Amino acid sequence: MTIFKEMVEEEYLTVSEAKELLSEVEMERAADEEREMRYELARAIEHVNRFAVLDPEESRELVAGLRELEKIDEATAYKIVDLLPESRDELRAVFAKERYALDGDELDEVLNVVAKYA
Repeated sequence: MTIFKEMVEEEYLTVSEAKELLSEVEMERAADEEREMRYELARAIEHVNRFAVLDPEESRELVAGLRELEKIDEATAYKIVDLLPESRDELRAVFAKERYALDGDELDEVLNVVAKYA
């Protein structure tokens, strides 16, 4: 069991980017017959395979497009890319814990950017 004492670095990833990284790990593990895949890793791979819709490059482009919008911070952009909301209600759920809400036009602006990739 590994215990981490401090976080050295943090980086946001979309589900698509995580899928790309985890597929590399999966191939490395498959090549080494003596190395067993841990349950957590197998579940993570299963999750990204199920939920990654875009390819990694598209997901990065969408994050960049969303970041150009005034009220979309980095964490929210990644959340939107992972969820790919199709309606105002789905998008409002992303902002449910935020201290601010987007008005109808702002929601539509975000949905228009997402629609280019969905």
